[in-house]
Amino acid sequence: MIEETKLPPSPEAARTGATSKYEDDALYQEDRLVARILDPEINREGREIHFREVYNSDDLVLPDECTFQKYRLMIQRIADASRIDKNFPEKGRVLRGVVAEILGYREQ
Repeated sequence: MIEETKLPPSPEAARTGATSKYEDDALYQEDRLVARILDPEINREGREIHFREVYNSDDLVLPDECTFQKYRLMIQRIADASRIDKNFPEKGRVLRGVVAEILGYREQ
């Protein structure tokens, strides 16, 4: 089950007409974009999100909490990691088969 969740604008953004600084295809740590994701699969019952791929993840600190859309996450498992994909070197560090535990929801 793949579900895409759009975040509502913050009250400040609603007043000013600004859009959210959070992008739907990105992971953040301390409000800083640290990675891009492909194909999220959200399993609310299992409190997990599966990502087929997490790329441009050189700045992602794995033992630290991160946010994706409205969720606070902790990455628990990675099936495969590669420093540089020779076919796509612009992707930086690539993690595949990533499973993250949903810890809760980020404050908006």
